[in-house]
Amino acid sequence: MKSRKMLTFMRLTDCHNIPDFRELARRRLPGPIFHYIDGAADDELTYRRNTAAFDDCDLVPDVLAGLETVDLGVEVLGRRVGLPFFLSPTALQRLFHHEGERAVARAAERFNTWFGISSLGTVSIEEIGETISTPKLFQFYVHKDEGLNRSMVERCKAAGFDALAVTVDTAVGGNRERDLRTGFTTPIRLTPRSVYEFARHPGWALNHFFRERFELSNLKDHVPQGSKVSVTVSDYFNSMLDPTLDWAKAERIAADWGGTFVLKGIMSVADARRAADMGAHAIMVSNHGGRQLDGSRAPFDQLPEIVDAVGDRIEVICDGGIRRGTHVIKALSAGATACSGGRAYLYALAAAGQPGVERALGLLQAEIERGMKLMGKAAVSELSRENLRYR
Repeated sequence: MKSRKMLTFMRLTDCHNIPDFRELARRRLPGPIFHYIDGAADDELTYRRNTAAFDDCDLVPDVLAGLETVDLGVEVLGRRVGLPFFLSPTALQRLFHHEGERAVARAAERFNTWFGISSLGTVSIEEIGETISTPKLFQFYVHKDEGLNRSMVERCKAAGFDALAVTVDTAVGGNRERDLRTGFTTPIRLTPRSVYEFARHPGWALNHFFRERFELSNLKDHVPQGSKVSVTVSDYFNSMLDPTLDWAKAERIAADWGGTFVLKGIMSVADARRAADMGAHAIMVSNHGGRQLDGSRAPFDQLPEIVDAVGDRIEVICDGGIRRGTHVIKALSAGATACSGGRAYLYALAAAGQPGVERALGLLQAEIERGMKLMGKAAVSELSRENLRYR
């Protein structure tokens, strides 16, 4: 239980785990913004299960391994990186902190790991391509506007992005009830309730309203929604994204891209096999952080059967629910090539910008390294299901 001092005053140095960053973010953000990060669909059962799934699996360590150092490096999406966890693409980051994707990208660069930006990002493809040297992934939301789709693919090619991930679990927008209750939109709609929240968080309000104008940098020249016209995220999905996206269209996008290609949002063995058949380089086993289909399985629950089905043909990335280094170790032991997540760093971004994200990554890195030593494993490649027991 946190001390009374921490309950009344909290700094970045008081954050020792992801829930601590969540609490600091809650204090620093207006309610609608925090609940957008923190919320999910319907009853939020899947959101909670994404993390709880790891509790149903125990680690079995080997001892007397004589380890002084361990190697946390993995090869994923054709690049060798120094950390088996990377920063999954997320939308609207400059709502959470005025530096947004810039802060997250620089933190990823420092830890030599992958970083992703979303089609609904708030810093341009070109800027990230010019300023960030570590591997870059673009999360592609397929829109009804074919001109916009072609533009994003070509811009990513020109900017030197290393991989393209098509999000496949947004046929319709999820029922995000917290957003409905708080009135969350992008851009922020000024109402008596929202103005009250901004007044209670003057630091956030000053940064948001008196710095660089908020926009969806990769969409603004094609659609006003989200940059000039306020809209909920679910309404944006329902009105702007292509509901007819199917395997044939995904294959055409992969051919147009011509590089490392990922499908994000695969949850079934049948879809994993089809992704491998179409030549995708990797799949992200993901349920969109529980924001889409509530009651669906957690990525870690699905991981073993998907790895057994296609793990020898395609890279399998476990995306979502990770809050501890031991969660990463469990997923790698179950057969994941690597892990990724969004909220784990978004809370830290909202709490303190780039220093927050760097502290969160540093804590996760230390937890993974410590866990590997306690498991008696010198490298990620030594992890296997022999290290796991399911309850």
